[in-house]
Amino acid sequence: MKIGIISLGLIGGSLFKALVNMGYEVAAVTRNKNAIEEAKKYSPYISDKIEDLKDCNVIFVCSPMSATLDVLDRLEEILPEETIVADVCSLKEFVMNKKRPYTFIGTHPMAGTEHSGFDSSFKELFECAKWILTPFEDTPESSLKTLIKIIKDTGATPIAANAKEHDEAAALISHMPMVLAQALMKTAMNNTLALKMASSGFRDMTRLALSNTVMANDMVSLNYKNINKMLDSFINNTNSLLSDDYSIQIEQIKDFRSKMYNSEGKNICN
Repeated sequence: MKIGIISLGLIGGSLFKALVNMGYEVAAVTRNKNAIEEAKKYSPYISDKIEDLKDCNVIFVCSPMSATLDVLDRLEEILPEETIVADVCSLKEFVMNKKRPYTFIGTHPMAGTEHSGFDSSFKELFECAKWILTPFEDTPESSLKTLIKIIKDTGATPIAANAKEHDEAAALISHMPMVLAQALMKTAMNNTLALKMASSGFRDMTRLALSNTVMANDMVSLNYKNINKMLDSFINNTNSLLSDDYSIQIEQIKDFRSKMYNSEGKNICN
C-alpha cells in the first residue's frame, strides 16, 4: 500500500513521520522547499507536484482548511475511483457537502500543539488521541476498514460521528476555547501589573492564543455560528456558576474533570 500526504505542516508532517516509522511506503507533496529537503531524509517520494500522488492507494489532505476544497477539486482530475482520500480539517460539514468521484472520507485527528511546520512535527503526535471519521452512508466498508487500520497504526483511536454534530462539538471543545484564550489575552495586554503578576495559571489558560493564525481564522470564519451558540451557553453557565451554590457546583465540576484525563494528559472518555 502506498500512502500520499498533501502538505507537511504539523499534522501532515507528523502523519508522514508516523507512517514512515510504521513501515508504510509514503509519498508527500509540499510547496515548502525546506520541508521537501527534510522529508527526503525519510522517503524518496517527495515533490511539489500533486500529480505525483496519482498512484497512491490512500491520500491524506493536510492543507489549511481554506485550501482544502481546492485540493479536493484538483484531485478529481487525477485520481481513479478506488483511491481513498481523507482530509484532516477540524470542521466536517463544509467538506462533506458533495460526493467525489474517488472515495472521500472526512476525518479529524484530535491532536496538535501551538506550534506549526514540518520542523515541529513528530511521529508520536497521534498516540492515544481520538481521530474522528465522518463517512458518507454509502462509503464502502472495505475503504473504511483500510482507513481505520492506518489511523490505528498511528496510535490513535477512531471514532465515527455525524458531520453536523462534530462541528458543534468542535466549537465547544476547540474553537470556542481558542477564542476565549485570545479574548483573555487581549483583555490583559494593557494591564501592566497583571502581566507582571501572570504565572502558570494565566500561561496555561492563554496557550491557545498561540494557535496558528491562518488555522484560527479558518475555524472562526467557517464555524462562527456554532461558536456563538456555545459562547451563549458558556455565558449562561458562568452566570449559573456564580450563584449561591458555587461551592457545591465546583466540587461536582472538579470531580468530573479529575476523571477525564489520565496521568499523561490523554483523554480517557469513552
